[in-house]
Amino acid sequence: MNDITKNNVLNSELNIVYKYLRKLGIPQADAEDAVQETAYKFLLYYDTIKTSKIRSWLIRVSLNFHYDQCCKQQRYDLNLNEDLLETDIKELPEAIFLEKERKREVGDALSKLKPHFQELLFLKYQSGLSYEEIAMLIEKPISSIKTNLFRARKRLAKIYKEANHER
Repeated sequence: MNDITKNNVLNSELNIVYKYLRKLGIPQADAEDAVQETAYKFLLYYDTIKTSKIRSWLIRVSLNFHYDQCCKQQRYDLNLNEDLLETDIKELPEAIFLEKERKREVGDALSKLKPHFQELLFLKYQSGLSYEEIAMLIEKPISSIKTNLFRARKRLAKIYKEANHER
């Protein structure tokens, strides 16, 4: 592959990775840092990456970089309220407030999950990927994806109920 083609492929794939990271709620500066680090590693290891798995490799490297940075800084940011509340002028203020509060509570519960569970839930429900697509992306068997998603949903429900004092 010549340099121009490689650059075009890299740019288009990195744009997808950036949008994916932002959709996960990763702040813009952190997403840009992760994409930049991913591009650097791609250029270093380009010869060893299978052409059919470039996107999954890029996403995995960027997420690993982000998680590493979060561990170093002892934080996990999930900005779930950013641009998620689309309001209609006709809606009642009470309904808008209750919806915003519910999203905040779900976001708090999500932030208490392991990063792996957060990632799976976002891939399945935010990005709308199928079990097969998630399995290809993460490079794990479909059965493992289904099991871990079940556990993530169960754990999320437990955390949410505990936070809201439900039984």
